[in-house]
Amino acid sequence: MNKQQLTIQLRTRKLAVLIYDARLANRRSPEEVAAAMGIPVDLYQSFEKGERAPSLPELETLAFYLDIPLEHFWSSESLVEKKPAETIQQKERLRQLRDRIIGASLRKARTNLNFSYAEVSSVTGISEERMRKFENGEESLTLPELEVLCRTLDTRVEEFFDQRGPIGKWRAQHIAIQKFLELPPELQEFVCKPVNRPYIDLAIRLSNLNVDRLRGIAEGLLEITY
Repeated sequence: MNKQQLTIQLRTRKLAVLIYDARLANRRSPEEVAAAMGIPVDLYQSFEKGERAPSLPELETLAFYLDIPLEHFWSSESLVEKKPAETIQQKERLRQLRDRIIGASLRKARTNLNFSYAEVSSVTGISEERMRKFENGEESLTLPELEVLCRTLDTRVEEFFDQRGPIGKWRAQHIAIQKFLELPPELQEFVCKPVNRPYIDLAIRLSNLNVDRLRGIAEGLLEITY
């Protein structure tokens, strides 16, 4: 075996570890990943065993499906180790906390309108007892029930979305990415160039100034120019 053949073999084995790590980090089965990539499951499993290496298009499809940077497959970091472990108990506590937060927000919306439990119940068909449980975070609201209550209390479902928790942060990131992708291509390219960072920082500072301060700066620039 010559040097290049050895390099290919070692690279294939390293890819196997990185592919296995990426799948575990995203809690996907070999069958799910193979189906997403459009390849037989035994072919995918040969990637994880280091028996074969995927082509670049196959690797791109895998990265796209698992929503991870393609550069992961050139790194030495484990996604499993970087990703915080989430136990069933942690997820249950998060759900209970969200129920209490939604319940408190419902109570505030109801009291702001001076609605009694009986009045809300007569409009929505949700019993007074269940309303109290909802507001105390003792029982989960189904989405249709929450939508009916929002219409009754003149509020929007979006106001109950998680804002500061892990799901809220995840959603904010996706919204930010979507807004960036909606920018014209030339503007996306400008933002992505490190050399343009000072201009972006300047724009941020200017956006935080009040109108009078901005007017003063503009007048000063005009005096210098002319």
